[in-house]
Amino acid sequence: VQLQASGGGLVQAGGSLTLACAASGRTFAAAVMGWYRRAPGKQRELVASVSSGGITDYRDSVKGRFTISRDNRKNTVHLQMNSLKPEDTGAYFCRVRRTMTPTYDYWGPGTLVTVSS
Repeated sequence: VQLQASGGGLVQAGGSLTLACAASGRTFAAAVMGWYRRAPGKQRELVASVSSGGITDYRDSVKGRFTISRDNRKNTVHLQMNSLKPEDTGAYFCRVRRTMTPTYDYWGPGTLVTVSS
């Protein structure tokens, strides 16, 4: 199983970026897919997640600005980030996990997002 993330970069405050995570090696239609981030000097935190049924969840600080979506046919999850703020800076990681049998939990490599003021 491999998760590959892309789309990070440097953007000015108020700008937009779209992160993409492609999963391979098995089908993840029954999994929760999500994006986490680790800001400099802070612990990793959940940014957004989407369940197998399409139910989304966002941390309060990104609500109204970020949109998570998934494509089960392509095994991908995207994070559209608008109105970016300097506090959104960090390494972003995609995660795919299933808590029901058979359980699994996979993390992708981080992709760096830097928002300049």
